[in-house]
Amino acid sequence: MQPLRGFVCEDARLVKQAGAPARIEIRLRHAARSKAICPCCTKPAAGYDTQSQRRWEFIRLWGIRVELLYCPRRVECDRTPECGIKVEAMPWSEGKHPATRALMVFLSQWARRMSWKEVAGVFGVSWEMVYRSVAWVVAFGLARRNLDGISALGVDELHWGRGKKSDNYVTLIYQIDTGCRRLLWVGLKRTEASFRAGLRELGKGALSGVRFVCSDMWRPFLKVIRMELPEALNILDRFHIAAHLNGAVDNVRRAEVGFLKKGAKKETGKKLKNMRFTLLRRSKNVRGKARVRLEEVIKSKGATAKAWLFKEGFQHFWTYRSVDWALGFLDAWITRALRSRLEPMKKVARMLRSHRELIGNYFRAKKLYNSGVVEGLNLKCNLVKRRAYGLRTFTALQVALYHNLGALPEPELAHRFC
Repeated sequence: MQPLRGFVCEDARLVKQAGAPARIEIRLRHAARSKAICPCCTKPAAGYDTQSQRRWEFIRLWGIRVELLYCPRRVECDRTPECGIKVEAMPWSEGKHPATRALMVFLSQWARRMSWKEVAGVFGVSWEMVYRSVAWVVAFGLARRNLDGISALGVDELHWGRGKKSDNYVTLIYQIDTGCRRLLWVGLKRTEASFRAGLRELGKGALSGVRFVCSDMWRPFLKVIRMELPEALNILDRFHIAAHLNGAVDNVRRAEVGFLKKGAKKETGKKLKNMRFTLLRRSKNVRGKARVRLEEVIKSKGATAKAWLFKEGFQHFWTYRSVDWALGFLDAWITRALRSRLEPMKKVARMLRSHRELIGNYFRAKKLYNSGVVEGLNLKCNLVKRRAYGLRTFTALQVALYHNLGALPEPELAHRFC
C-alpha cells in the first residue's frame, strides 16, 4: 500500500452504540502545509474549499467494521483541459466508491475462490460492493496489461442466457502461447462483426506477431481470420471434429434402434439403445462388461458397428507427422465414408473435405497448438459462469470472466490476502 503522504492519523476509537454492531473509526486529516493533489494531472494544486466528512470502509479487524473518516479538499487546477475544480486525490480512495482500495482488492481476491454472494455474506458487505470492487480491479488490470509477444490465439463461443439464439452466445478470444494462457477479449454475440470488433480492439500492434489461430468450423470465424490475420495458420479445432464424428455414430445408432424395434429384433434394439455412451468412448477406454457388449455390437456388423469403426479408424489420422501422409490418409478415409450407406457419416466426410487444407494446418504447426487448450479455458469459463449463477447482465459476466481468466495485473498493496 502506498504511504499516506500528506495525511496524518488523528485518532482511532472503538464506537459502540445500542442496537448496532461495534465499529472502529480512524480519523484522518491532511498534514500541515501539505498541498492537495489534482486527480487529473497528479500535481499539487491550489485549494478551493473543503467538503463535509466522508466515510470509507476498510478491511475488517477481528470481524469488527473499520472506517476511515476524512474531510476531502477540493482543488482548482488549470494545467490540462481535464482539470478544473476537482476533489483531491486520496491514496486510499477511488472516485466515489465507499470502500478503500485495500478492501476492494481484498474482496476481489476472495471473489476468485467463492461466489460473490458468499464473499458478501462472509465479510459483511453488500453484493453490490463486491461487484464494484471486482469491476474496479478488472478495469485497473485491463488498462495496464501487456499485450506484447502474442503468437497464438484461440477463439470459441460460450453459451450464455436462455435459448439458442446468436444473442445468447459470447465470443471469447484467448492467448494460448506456452507459458501464457489467458482470456484477451469477451464480446456479446457469436457473429462475424463481434469477432472482428474483438481483434480490432486488441489492436494491430498486439496481433502483429500472431502466427497461429485455433478455431472451430464456424464460417464467420473462418472468414474473419482469413481477412484480418492472413499470415496466420488457421488450425481447426480437433475437439469439434471428434464431436461431429461422435454425433454421426449416435445418429446412426438411433436410426438402427428405431428400425430394429419395428421389426422382429426388439431385444437387440433395446440393448443398442443403452449403448450410447459406450459407443462414444475411445476403444481403449472401454473395459469390463461394457467391452463385452461393444464386441457383440461389432460382431453384429450392423450400421452402428460400421459407423463406430469409421470413427475409431479416423483416430489414426492424428498420429501422423507428415502433412502429406496425413492428408493422404484423410482423402482415403473420406472416399470410404462417401461410398458407405451411412448418411450421417457421409455428411461428416463432406464437411472434412471442404476444410481439408485447414485441417492440414495442425500438422504444418508441428502439433504445437490444438483445441485442447481452448476447450480447457472454455471449461473454466463454464465453471465461472456456474459459480456466478446470479449474474443477469453481460457486463457482470464479462467482469467475472476477465477477473478469473484474464491474468490481469492488480494494484500493489502491502499484504497478500489469500
